[in-house]
Amino acid sequence: MAQSGSELRRTLGVGDAVVIGLGSMVGAGIFAALGPAARAAGSGLLLGLAVAAVVAYCNATSSARLAALYPASGGTYVYGRERLGAFWGYLAGWSFIVGKTASCAAMALTVGAYVWPGQAHAVAVGAVVALTAVNYGGMHKSARLTRVIVSVVLAVLASVVVVCLGSDASDAGRLDVGVSGGAGGVLQAAGLLFFAFAGYARIATLGEEVRDPTRTIPRAIPTALGVALVVYAAVAVAVLSVLGPEGLGRASAPLADAVRTAGVPGLVPVVRVGAAVASLGSLLALILGVSRTTLAMARDGHLPGALAEVHPRFQVPHRAELAVGAVVAALAATVDVRGAIGFSSFGVLAYYAVANASAWTLSSAPAARLVPVVGLVGCVTLAFALPALSVVVGAAVLGVGVAAYGVRGWRRTA
Repeated sequence: MAQSGSELRRTLGVGDAVVIGLGSMVGAGIFAALGPAARAAGSGLLLGLAVAAVVAYCNATSSARLAALYPASGGTYVYGRERLGAFWGYLAGWSFIVGKTASCAAMALTVGAYVWPGQAHAVAVGAVVALTAVNYGGMHKSARLTRVIVSVVLAVLASVVVVCLGSDASDAGRLDVGVSGGAGGVLQAAGLLFFAFAGYARIATLGEEVRDPTRTIPRAIPTALGVALVVYAAVAVAVLSVLGPEGLGRASAPLADAVRTAGVPGLVPVVRVGAAVASLGSLLALILGVSRTTLAMARDGHLPGALAEVHPRFQVPHRAELAVGAVVAALAATVDVRGAIGFSSFGVLAYYAVANASAWTLSSAPAARLVPVVGLVGCVTLAFALPALSVVVGAAVLGVGVAAYGVRGWRRTA
């Protein structure tokens, strides 16, 4: 049966879904988030990584259960709407779109900073235009490009781990898991590192384009998260063993500094290329996820209805993709948002708080509710452990979204 003009084509199998999740997670975050996390937690960095992983696992488990039940584009926007009510779904979608749009611009600028620092904004805009065109051409093209990107990034990260752990500069004594940054520092580090884990949401937001979603999504999400955790842990241990928490906290390019300290400066350009490619992978997957949530919210009238149209040939939400690309390109051309990790984390943690609350309603059994409860408490705790400015700005942006929802509701009833 032919699909209608408003439906997306189901083309992704388990392997493609895992690759897209990895393209989001094993991206620029691992190159950028370790330094700020080390400054916050000091020698407690690895504990912060463990806390972030636990919260991410809970979020992933809740998301997988919900995505199998509601295999439609939009992710937690759909789950919140169906399980908790229209407002909570809207709040999740708003948090995701605003936070991840800023992340898109940050990833684009990271590409520019690595490829051509003197023209970072121009390169960033070019990257956004190119990847929007790739996404416009259909999901298979996006998945193929993401597979290449993930392969390159994993190869670069494996080289960093081997070089660092095999060097004379490596010292296991630097891996002391004490909490020199205090409990607050560990939680703040976990919140910052969560930025790098959050990519598995992309699998859920693409639920309408996955074959056999009730089987594929619950397998793909934990698989992608597990691979990412192993990679992050290996890289964090390797870099810490060479630089130590103090050196890592001072590093502006931690992985490049680590291989240089390990005595292999010739690998530094390779790491820079890897960071640029990783940023491209993150940007590609982010644009995919934001455009699909935009599609879902447009279908329900929370955004202009024109954004809900699906291209008759490519079977992608082409107007939503173009709109997202235009906004991200404008931000990348005019604003330096590379410091937006905290703001993005606040929005994404709010998004997953709604996901866990939605999963809590799936069963009344105490055992089934344990993971959503841990995930919900973890999301709220990490959100408010972020730097104060991130919390204030994030809360203000959520407030704007709530006000817009209220005005829209008032106009409908007036």
